[in-house]
Amino acid sequence: MTYLRGLARSAQLLGLAVLVFLAFLGSILLLCAILVVGLELARRLTGYCRRLFGGWLGREIPEWYRPAPAPPEPDEEGLYRHESTLYRSPRWPAYFGRMQWIADDPATHRDLTWQLLFPFVVLLLVPIGLPVAPLTVRAVAAWSGRRLRPATKAARRPRRSDAVLLAWARCALLFLSALTQLALFAVTLVCFALGFGLGIVFLIPTGLTHYRWLVNLRRQLAGWAGVRIERPYKPRPRPQLRPDGMYRVGNSLFKSESMAEFGARWQWVWNDAAAWRDLLWLPADALLTGVLAGLPTLAAVYGVFGLALPWVWTQAFGAEWSDWYGAVAGHRLAGLVTGVLLTGLALAVPPVVLRLVSRWTAVLLRPTAKEELRRRVERLTQTRADAVDAQAAEVRRIERDLHDGAQARLISVGLTLGAIERLMDTDPDAARRLLAQARETSQTALTELRDLVRGIHPPVLSERGLPDAVRALALDTAADVTVIGRLPGRLAAPVESAAYFAVSELLANAVRHGRAEHVTVDIRHRDSLLRVTVTDDGDGGADPSRGTGLRGIERRLGTFDGTLALHSPNGGPTVATLELPCALSSPKTSTS
Repeated sequence: MTYLRGLARSAQLLGLAVLVFLAFLGSILLLCAILVVGLELARRLTGYCRRLFGGWLGREIPEWYRPAPAPPEPDEEGLYRHESTLYRSPRWPAYFGRMQWIADDPATHRDLTWQLLFPFVVLLLVPIGLPVAPLTVRAVAAWSGRRLRPATKAARRPRRSDAVLLAWARCALLFLSALTQLALFAVTLVCFALGFGLGIVFLIPTGLTHYRWLVNLRRQLAGWAGVRIERPYKPRPRPQLRPDGMYRVGNSLFKSESMAEFGARWQWVWNDAAAWRDLLWLPADALLTGVLAGLPTLAAVYGVFGLALPWVWTQAFGAEWSDWYGAVAGHRLAGLVTGVLLTGLALAVPPVVLRLVSRWTAVLLRPTAKEELRRRVERLTQTRADAVDAQAAEVRRIERDLHDGAQARLISVGLTLGAIERLMDTDPDAARRLLAQARETSQTALTELRDLVRGIHPPVLSERGLPDAVRALALDTAADVTVIGRLPGRLAAPVESAAYFAVSELLANAVRHGRAEHVTVDIRHRDSLLRVTVTDDGDGGADPSRGTGLRGIERRLGTFDGTLALHSPNGGPTVATLELPCALSSPKTSTS
């Protein structure tokens, strides 16, 4: 009876694997208006699996989703706001709010990872484990329970087996992407044939852009191998209305706004080299990635289902199979050995395949040198403007602090001294009390001036340099901070100040938002590049788009053409890397 129940549950697992895989594809690939609906349906399916597996295991698998956002409320004008946009109806703010709620929830990321791995785990383990179906079912349920339970600091690093299966599953997704690219390339050929052959010209820009969602997705997937690919597209031009009522796009004039929009879209797509590189990448990558990612994908499938599984069935159930299926050269034992070797090779190769595919993708899809130069000029222009604004704001802050703090106290000291001068002969006791009060006020003013100077440029930074200044900063931090590294020389004062305050902000974020207990700061200088790496064991989930602190660090570093690279998965750890191009001067020594 137990074995029959195990067989029934094995069949149920196979059905769930298909549903979960379809739900995952619907959540990831349907990047359109029904994305939230797809994610919510996938979440409901995951909740059903939680309850089902909890019943099989005899214990509850808790859900740990964040509370749903409150419905949007109208403002004084009756409008509904989402971020910096106002809407007349609450429908779109509610939709965007739910999208952000689901996308930012750490539980969603764990659910998607489980949905990606679950079908492959079931297809690999359940058929082979049919002779011991109850144990196999319980093992799959226990593994799913570990993947779906709330994240803890003790369970941050994925298991080795999970990493191997995840790499193979990623290869399988790349293989599916290659097959999809062939279909999209066929659509592009049809659009070109109708556009150039029959004169349906509005299909030509569509033929160059309809697959861009997949291209951008593959740019993101290159991050699996640590390759970062920026989007290289030029900004889309907008028609400009002239005084004579004509619309201008570049050197072309249009009578109607709709034709001007089409002309702008045509010029944007046709004159952008990145669009043609995307078109070249579409079939070329389909062939290359199809071979590189398809071989381990098909090898694992054939090794398990074509060679190893038939041997298990023949040994366990005495079923008859043909000589070629499940056998090599007519020998089923040789088929089993070959199947195991194929499966092992297929699980060992994916990390290398992912690196090769990511590097190949970067060759065609990354921005060209000319585009990088244009972006760098734009970035430097923006950072220079931000630096001017920040400097003006800093001057205003200093002026306000002096006016409201030290200046007011010094004026009070002057008035008190005048009163002391008048009371020296008539009331010496009152004069002495006022003198003590003036002394306290002057000490308070001196303390405020020291705090103000420390906020502008800490004296320890000028005297001892960046590493020792960071060590002094670590002493005032609530977490346990370890500072590693020493610079053989001194940096330019503005660069030292930018790096110091950036590290200060990162330490404050690690303690305040990440609730970190241990932080490591590594300071290195090599090849005219200062690199500071701040690693903490906090909760993770840091995102520059959701706060002004990290944006402020980016603006501060951007003034010196520096960068901030942040890796902060939900559950941690958070690794922030600051890079500033600069040279070292000879070491300065303190004059004291």
